[in-house]
Amino acid sequence: MSAKDVKIHPTALVEKGAELGMGVEIGPFSFVGSKVILEDGVKLASHVVISGRSKIGARTRVWPFATLGTTPQDLKYNGEDTLFVCGEDNMFREYCNVSIGTAGGGGLTSIGSRNLLMNYTHVAHDCKIGSGCIIANGATLAGHIEVDDRAVIGGLTALHQFVKVGALAMLAGGSMVAQDVPPYVMVSGNRAKPVGINKVGLERAGFADSAISNIKRMYKTLFLSSSSLSDAKEAILKLSPGGPEIDTFVSFLNRSTRGICR
Repeated sequence: MSAKDVKIHPTALVEKGAELGMGVEIGPFSFVGSKVILEDGVKLASHVVISGRSKIGARTRVWPFATLGTTPQDLKYNGEDTLFVCGEDNMFREYCNVSIGTAGGGGLTSIGSRNLLMNYTHVAHDCKIGSGCIIANGATLAGHIEVDDRAVIGGLTALHQFVKVGALAMLAGGSMVAQDVPPYVMVSGNRAKPVGINKVGLERAGFADSAISNIKRMYKTLFLSSSSLSDAKEAILKLSPGGPEIDTFVSFLNRSTRGICR
């Protein structure tokens, strides 16, 4: 445990074996377990619990009563020494909860960089979340879920285990999501259904007009025609001019396992 510029409140408990980078701050009544790594500049507010074999990326901030690296809420879990890893510059707001992985699910829960997880969000065991995502208040991710970069999950939304969410998708608040959501698509409702493309998100992400036009055409082909999924994929691949957004879309459809919300 490095002492360089580390600030630990007298009421905090840091177990022997924890690794603390430079500039780490640990607030009142917080707990850091013996297998935890906090990289440079991590800041924990009061009453934070980080346990399990967890690695928290540089400059990440954790607000009061968040619990990271906790035991999975899975009756099959039997104390395996599994992992939770997150990248840099994440924000875990009040009462956020993230579990470590399970042996049966690959042993790893992972979160990329620059994500915002708001109050009362839950990320269950073996989830894989990319970078630049926003998970709003009270959203619940069951086990084994995959969320690609820059997706937005609205408040009080619930995702069924093994669901996949594509890049820059947007899930409206209060949605019940039981099937996969392709990239760039907005869904809403119980059960969630497509309601258009995430045009504002695409523009903010710097997508060119031509790329957005392709995404609109893919959306119409997949959701507004009577084509089967395999026929829709073939039609999408023939779109001209092509672009990386087409490859991203078709690649997602190919790795879908629960079927597409439509």
